[in-house]
Amino acid sequence: MNICVFLSSADLDERYTRPAREFAELIGNGGHTLVWGGSDTGLMKVVADGVQETGGRLVGISVEFLRAFARKDADEMVIAKDLAERKALLLARSDAVVVMVGGLGTLDEATEILELRKHGLLDKPVALLNTVGFYDGVILQLRRMEDEGFLPLPLMELVYLANEGADALAHLEDSVRSR
Repeated sequence: MNICVFLSSADLDERYTRPAREFAELIGNGGHTLVWGGSDTGLMKVVADGVQETGGRLVGISVEFLRAFARKDADEMVIAKDLAERKALLLARSDAVVVMVGGLGTLDEATEILELRKHGLLDKPVALLNTVGFYDGVILQLRRMEDEGFLPLPLMELVYLANEGADALAHLEDSVRSR
């Protein structure tokens, strides 16, 4: 399975790097391919290292203005012309999506994915990995949107909410298998 992971390229502390590394090892040990933003920095590097060291493949989709940060030893590296093309390529190359901790770019990617799912334009399973409660505020807002009628579908049909990487991966594997 090709798993697209949206996450930060920032250097983060152990609260985030340890669970990210554990999730990456699950991907690699499961024989899956990581499809990610292609960066060899920060949390993106931690995840790519973990996947690669446990036997998984790496497919990076970087963008022209970040070419200098692209990982050199990925199995495949694609350079998109802009961020919109990058997002489209990341989704096109994946069977499932995981949103991990990140900043504004990750939040942008997450909301676009949910919007695509809301309109039936993306049928791939999506998991939001809520490492150490990072997305508690976002989840609270999504539940409010659901409760007050802003979502045309139940939240659980848009995204699987997971606190642990193993739960997220099991959900994605089950969902892809049953499609």
